[in-house]
Amino acid sequence: MLASFALAIQFLTRFPLNIRVEFSDQRLGQSVLFYPLIGLLIGSLLALLAYCLPPHAIALNAVLILSLWVLITGGLHLDGLADCSDAWVGGLGDKARSLAIMKDPAAGPIAVIVLVLLLLLKWSALQQLLNSEQALLPLLVAPFLARLSLLLFMLSTPYIREKGLGSAMQQHLPKQVAAIIVVTALAACAWFFSIYIVLSTLFIIGWIRHLALQRLQGMTGDVYGASVEIIEAAVLVNWVLIYG
Repeated sequence: MLASFALAIQFLTRFPLNIRVEFSDQRLGQSVLFYPLIGLLIGSLLALLAYCLPPHAIALNAVLILSLWVLITGGLHLDGLADCSDAWVGGLGDKARSLAIMKDPAAGPIAVIVLVLLLLLKWSALQQLLNSEQALLPLLVAPFLARLSLLLFMLSTPYIREKGLGSAMQQHLPKQVAAIIVVTALAACAWFFSIYIVLSTLFIIGWIRHLALQRLQGMTGDVYGASVEIIEAAVLVNWVLIYG
C-alpha cells in the first residue's frame, strides 16, 4: 500500500518523490484510495503558508497561496478544466466531437476565459477567508473534498475512454473500501466541519455527473480534473457565502 500511496503523490502532485514504484493496473487502482489523503496534504501546506504569512497584505497573501496551490499540482486539474470548457462549447452537443476537442492540446478562448474566471473566484474567496477567523479550515477541506469526489465519481459513473488511465483506475479500484472511505469522510466533514458545505458539494458532484452523462455518457480524465477545480472553488465560495 505504501507503493500505491507513493504513486498517488507522483500522479497528483509535483513533489520530487524519488521512489521507484513498480507500475501495475492493480496498484494504480489502489492509489485512488489515497487521493483524499493527498488532498489533505495539499490543504495542510496551503494552511501552513497562510498561517506563516503576515496579516497586513491580504490580497498578496491570496495570490501566494493560490500560486502554491497551482504549483503543487502542476496545473494538472486546470488543464482538464480547460479541455472540458472548449469541448462543452465547441462540441455542439455531440459526444464524438466533444471527445475529439478534449484530445486537442491547444486551448481556445473559452478555455482561457473559464480558467481566468475560476482563478479569480478562488483568489477573491481566499481574500475574504483570510480576513476571517476561519481561513485555515476551508483551505484544508476544499482540496480534501475535491479529491474525495473522484472516488465517488469512479463508484457511480462509467469511464468512457477504454485505454485511458482512468479506465484502469476504475476497474481496479477496491470498490468496498472506496465506498467506506467516501461515507466515513463525508460524515466526518459534516459532523466536525459543516453539513452545509458537504451538502452543497454533493449537489455540485451530482450536477457535474449529470452534465457528463448527458454529453459524454460517462467520465473522462479531463472531466475528473475539471471537477476537482470546480469543487475546490465552490467549497471556498460557499464557505464565504455561508460563514462570511
